[in-house]
Amino acid sequence: MAATAVTDAGGVRIITELIPATDPRAAQLAAGSRPPPPTVSSFRVRGFRRAQPRILGTIHIFTGLLHICFGIILTASEHQAPSLPVASGILFWLGVLLLVSGSLLVETDKRENILLVKACCVVNVGVVLSTLLATLLHTTAITQDAPGCQATLLHSLKPAWCFNPKNKKLSHGLDSILVIFNLLEFCVAVAAVAFGYHALKQQNYSRMAL
Repeated sequence: MAATAVTDAGGVRIITELIPATDPRAAQLAAGSRPPPPTVSSFRVRGFRRAQPRILGTIHIFTGLLHICFGIILTASEHQAPSLPVASGILFWLGVLLLVSGSLLVETDKRENILLVKACCVVNVGVVLSTLLATLLHTTAITQDAPGCQATLLHSLKPAWCFNPKNKKLSHGLDSILVIFNLLEFCVAVAAVAFGYHALKQQNYSRMAL
């Protein structure tokens, strides 16, 4: 039987009821006071959050905006004789891909949804492949002459400005900077894929009752 104690303190009456362990209400109160066990989905998402997806997503968004800005500048300056990266359009679609990947990573840090983790893995696999292709295009452009300076015929003459070393340094310098950004994006995407794959492979677990 439950025991009730009444205590008056400072104009406040405190009623304390002691419920035996055999009372059915004790089991209900104990069950209600326990926090719900974490689901497998939230457990996997928390494992993925060890990679700090907000920071990785911010890096992708920042570099994606830089790619788009560089793409606009280079396309406007090389509209008559575009270089290989500009002609391929890789600066724009890689920039958009980075913005999508970065947004998914940031959203994963806010919401516990295993589908977001899977989407991050798929998109970042695309980022890995795209950055490798972009690095190949930029390094190829570095080994070539500046845009508009390629001699199409055997005896054709190059414009006088092609012999100015500053123009070649500017063109190759931009390609070198983009190669560095591509390597950074490659490392970030590999880290996101690795943590995402590890989180998706987490086995189910059961909460032990004490």
